Amino acid sequence: MAKDKDKAPEEKPDQQEQVFLREVDEAVREDQLKTIVTRYGIWIFAAIVLALGALAGWIFWQNSQNEDAGLRSEEYVAAIDSIRQNNLDGAATALEPLTEAEQSGYRAAAQILRASIALEKDDPKTAIAGYAKVAADDSLPKPFRDLALIRQTTAEFDTLKPQQVIDRLKPLAVPGNPWFGSAGEMVAISYLNLNKSDLAGPLFAQLAKDESVPATIRSRALQMAGVEGIDAVEPGGDDNEVAPPTVVATEGESKE
Repeated sequence: MAKDKDKAPEEKPDQQEQVFLREVDEAVREDQLKTIVTRYGIWIFAAIVLALGALAGWIFWQNSQNEDAGLRSEEYVAAIDSIRQNNLDGAATALEPLTEAEQSGYRAAAQILRASIALEKDDPKTAIAGYAKVAADDSLPKPFRDLALIRQTTAEFDTLKPQQVIDRLKPLAVPGNPWFGSAGEMVAISYLNLNKSDLAGPLFAQLAKDESVPATIRSRALQMAGVEGIDAVEPGGDDNEVAPPTVVATEGESKE
């Protein structure tokens, strides 16, 4: 008991000191917090407001993008419906706002379609200019630019020099390219116009054998390859493949 009584007076000061130190520490922290709020409170508040504003702006932008894309889609569908109803003027009017759309796909499609409408209305000058604009616009997706170049060259093929056609379309006139059929046929014809049958014949044969090429182009290419003395019919080919040109017997000739 005596020992416990002797220790008690020594423990009380230690406990009181710990409580005092804790209170001081809490007071110091509170004072530091007040100092931070006083000095930087406005900036912290401003940062929070800016962060929330940026988040709200991003959410609004996302929603507006989706809504804008939906609106562009409705405008494009309206234009297609007008074309189906043979209302070309109405279609051109519906496409006009789309030609300046932020979405590059809609912008390119609208410009190409407006050029095609001009061509249908017997205005090749406007059509060619429209196609050329798309073909030269690097901000548009390449498939649209290639399509525009094909349409432009087709529209002015008769007025171009053969070498101009070759220079334009040769990069597209290769097997595996989506536009191999159209580009390859125009390049091959241009080779013929330059009396380069050694280049035209093999290209026609490639077109005739490529199953990805439209059947109408393959049929014409098969006939042209035959004219150039190249057999483009593969041995053992399917009977449903493009058939070679039929030779009709004239009077006095045997059909055997």
